[in-house]
Amino acid sequence: MDPRDLALTAARAVAVYAVMLAVIRLSGKRTIGSFSAFDFLVALMLGEVVDEIIYGSVSMTQGFVAVGVIALLHYGNSWLTYWDHGFGHLLEGSPTVVLEKGQLHYPGMRAERMNEKDVLSELRLQGVDDLREVKVAVIEYNGQLSVIRQDWAEPVQKADVGLAMEEQKRADTGGDEEPMPEHRTDSPDLLDRAE
Repeated sequence: MDPRDLALTAARAVAVYAVMLAVIRLSGKRTIGSFSAFDFLVALMLGEVVDEIIYGSVSMTQGFVAVGVIALLHYGNSWLTYWDHGFGHLLEGSPTVVLEKGQLHYPGMRAERMNEKDVLSELRLQGVDDLREVKVAVIEYNGQLSVIRQDWAEPVQKADVGLAMEEQKRADTGGDEEPMPEHRTDSPDLLDRAE
């Protein structure tokens, strides 16, 4: 095999990697599910290269050069995000707040292209039925929703039972024991409005 062909294969792998990483980053965190952008991209590219090798569309040498280049790019990206210096934010993105102190955070929802129905659905999957329970809900870099609950809404431990928690809950909820419909994740009004 001509060394120029191998160099061209390596250059193509780098170009495809860069373009696909940009496309994945622009398409949003939720597009890739629970993978990081790097992991998703590497799985996608390696799957395609292996397919080409198996079916004989490219030579074994060209295929292994492409696999090696993809592995090196992934390794390099991992080190860049580990060292950070802004590369982690650029290459993987950063967490986005979609709910804060029981209130939907529309700028974050817009950035993640989520509507109210999407946020409420994700909260229900996290076991949240009252928005006031949530101190902050964040879409992480891998597209997953993480929820930090108010102290009073955390599962009870023996050491937690006390007057201070009850007072904090009353302060955060305005003393209402049951949430108003606009605070419930399963409210028909909110679900209808989200459509």
